Amino acid sequence: MRHFAIASFLLATAALGWEASAATNDRPSGPHPAVVTKILDLFDRLRAAQEGDHQAVSFSLSETEINEYLRYSLKSTPRPGVESVTMKFFAKDYLSTYTRVDFEALEQWRPGTIPTVLRPFLKGKKAIWIDFRIKAEDSNMTFTVEKARYEEMALPPVFVTKLIQVVAAQQPEHYDTSKPMPIPFGLRRVKTEEHIIKGNN
Repeated sequence: MRHFAIASFLLATAALGWEASAATNDRPSGPHPAVVTKILDLFDRLRAAQEGDHQAVSFSLSETEINEYLRYSLKSTPRPGVESVTMKFFAKDYLSTYTRVDFEALEQWRPGTIPTVLRPFLKGKKAIWIDFRIKAEDSNMTFTVEKARYEEMALPPVFVTKLIQVVAAQQPEHYDTSKPMPIPFGLRRVKTEEHIIKGNN
């Protein structure tokens, strides 16, 4: 969602990463696959509801639909340093992200994105896998990192949480991921089930 910039290599705390390219009012031109059209139409309805028509909007999207949208989004609007993203949804608001990152490209695009102390570790093209538990209700979202791996190395969840906070704070929006964050598009609730993400405004 709107949070692609929170941490490019973590895909915006992941919970709503699929919304990223819809953060602006610019819709990609040309024909789209059916799933992409479905999700873009959903964004349009949520945006219209947020801007004044007060229509109740709810959705249910499969992880297959989300991943197809992410592939299309990264192809049509490349994100510096982010080569691919795959998400999996589980019951009880648990989700998993697998991201391929080119850290050199990320640092060249915006010098200073990667904290100096982490540059010896975050370099080259690497895979990052992070599992989250989210709580997204009353228009705000919080998350906890359950487990994470960087290539073949397990990372302590507390370290990953701090890393997300550091990178998020360096973005133009100055996200503070230690506090509840507003859910985009006026959504009041988002939850996950097996292979599905649901929400409503």
